[in-house]
Amino acid sequence: MMAKRTTAGSGKIHLKWVRSAICTPVKHKLVVKGLGFTRLNQVIERPDNAAIRGMVAKIPHLVEIVQE
Repeated sequence: MMAKRTTAGSGKIHLKWVRSAICTPVKHKLVVKGLGFTRLNQVIERPDNAAIRGMVAKIPHLVEIVQE
């Protein structure tokens, strides 16, 4: 049985959509939608886990991590 690992940053992460997804590949648009963004300059809160960090890593030119 695997032990549950916790990271120092296990909490919430605030993300802001800063650049339009127009003229981006379809995969990038799907990642933006998968994160839950609905409009530009929107700030959302998501759990700080590997899945969300991986999604953000795929589109670093479209979103930014807001320090709050």
